[in-house]
Amino acid sequence: MARQPRRSILLLSISVLFICLFAYMAFSFSSIRTSPTAAFTSSPVSISPQVFKEGLNESECCRGVNGLELWGSATKWGSDHRLQSAEVCCRACKAACTGPGDQCLCNAWVFCGDKDQCKDKFGECWLKKQKDVLSPEIVSSGDHFMWTSGLVFAKGEGILGLETSHGTLRIKLFPDCAPQSVAYITELLGVRSCAGCRIVRAEDRGQSWDSKGDHMWRTSFGPPYAVIQGTLEADGILFKAIPKEACPGIKRGSVAWVGHGPEFFISLANHHEWKRSYTVFGFVLPEDMEIAEKISRLPSKLDVWGNVTVSVLENSVSLRVVRATGPSEL
Repeated sequence: MARQPRRSILLLSISVLFICLFAYMAFSFSSIRTSPTAAFTSSPVSISPQVFKEGLNESECCRGVNGLELWGSATKWGSDHRLQSAEVCCRACKAACTGPGDQCLCNAWVFCGDKDQCKDKFGECWLKKQKDVLSPEIVSSGDHFMWTSGLVFAKGEGILGLETSHGTLRIKLFPDCAPQSVAYITELLGVRSCAGCRIVRAEDRGQSWDSKGDHMWRTSFGPPYAVIQGTLEADGILFKAIPKEACPGIKRGSVAWVGHGPEFFISLANHHEWKRSYTVFGFVLPEDMEIAEKISRLPSKLDVWGNVTVSVLENSVSLRVVRATGPSEL
């Protein structure tokens, strides 16, 4: 009878040992996945552009440019299609562009919203199809023109690249949220020399953010600040300060202006602490973020900008704006 309790105690001890061993293994694998220094994967990741527009209402991402009339084949004539506002006209274009390529029946809209200037054309909403959304045909532009126009990019369209010696960062643009920013960026496609296009600041995620861009518990918010920063200014193009456009929260991959440009940055982390302070005009495709990570780890030296300590590259990285393609679901 005395042996039975001993056997039970032995079995219980073995069971506890196995439970502890299993828990230790689970904790170890969890630590590997969430380590901020873990290797970043280059495998394609499915992500919706809407993720980068979080916090914005529909009106903030249905913007156009006043004093601009875009050309293109009419898919809906404005004389038979009158709407209340430019925003509603934009929504009508979006509703006609729900798929990639040929399935998108509208990638440009034109609205007349000034009663005095438009007269009998007031309220006309033209839905059009441009042949090349990265180089749209323009009928007229200027402050005195009565039309307001905007672009809508079909899935897989509206993607350009920032070409570097370390690889090309493909960026999906947001013409609906930041039309004036996108107009400036696409203008850089046609320049031969982009002497003012370069990355000068590079700071990795350090110990503060994991490979998904999430902030690690009980760590600082920098430095380093998980960002690469530079300028986009080309010879032959007069830069005008870009007015503030849609400012969603900054996510890993967000591409935004510093102030009103031409300085810009690409975020390597989800910076909730930055609130909605910056105009975001696009995002880096997830599979290209490894290139941004590589740039963030290049040799740098400390400097002070204002009262902020930053890491400046020992050798800046030159950029060239080029055409690119991306997944059809973006």
